Amino acid sequence: MLEKLKKEVFEANIALVKNNLVLLTWGNVSGIDREKGLIVIKPSGVSYESMNEEDMVVVDLEGNIVEGKLRPSSDTITHIELYKKYHNLGGIVHTHSTFATSWAQAKRDIPSYGTTHADTFYGPVPCTRKLTNEEIKTEYERNTGFVIVETLESRNIDILSVPGIIVGSHGPFSWGETPDEAVSNAVVLEEISKMALLTENLNSDINHIDHELQDKHYFRKHGKNAYYGQS
Repeated sequence: MLEKLKKEVFEANIALVKNNLVLLTWGNVSGIDREKGLIVIKPSGVSYESMNEEDMVVVDLEGNIVEGKLRPSSDTITHIELYKKYHNLGGIVHTHSTFATSWAQAKRDIPSYGTTHADTFYGPVPCTRKLTNEEIKTEYERNTGFVIVETLESRNIDILSVPGIIVGSHGPFSWGETPDEAVSNAVVLEEISKMALLTENLNSDINHIDHELQDKHYFRKHGKNAYYGQS
């Protein structure tokens, strides 16, 4: 079942290791088949070194296991809430990558200071509020999804223009139209997190990128008038 998607999700999970975004078992990638309403996701707590395509777990949009011998990622319900809310998402990544997680632990948005950031993220990467004690005690993973949605909706953020977020005290989530694109956005998110920290260390009075320069770099890669790359 969903063999092509399993392969894509497996390879996307391995790409997290290749791009130094995960240690041990700290991360997961999922992908969704919208026609079937089924999600493929990494199994919980399984090492990347020993994992194979057959280990990927298929779940429905209620989190029930449809196929697979292993338990799905403990973050599955968070992924599900995002897929339910945003129908243009095809892949989701969660990591505990060092620099993005550091901003999450500091409970700060990641500011846009330069064109590297603006090429992919149209504006700051938002940081969610912390979850309440009640939200942590009751359906923690579902409430993590809810607080991500709450943050995006309250700030009127387009999900594909800002393809990632950091959850306060927790870590980054990123997404895309495919699992591979979600991983690419996770790579960018980690790198711009590092650059922002270094930038502030070098100049504590730095201002955000000029709006005109942000627009130039974002829209030359995205939208109907984009001209970056090959047609």
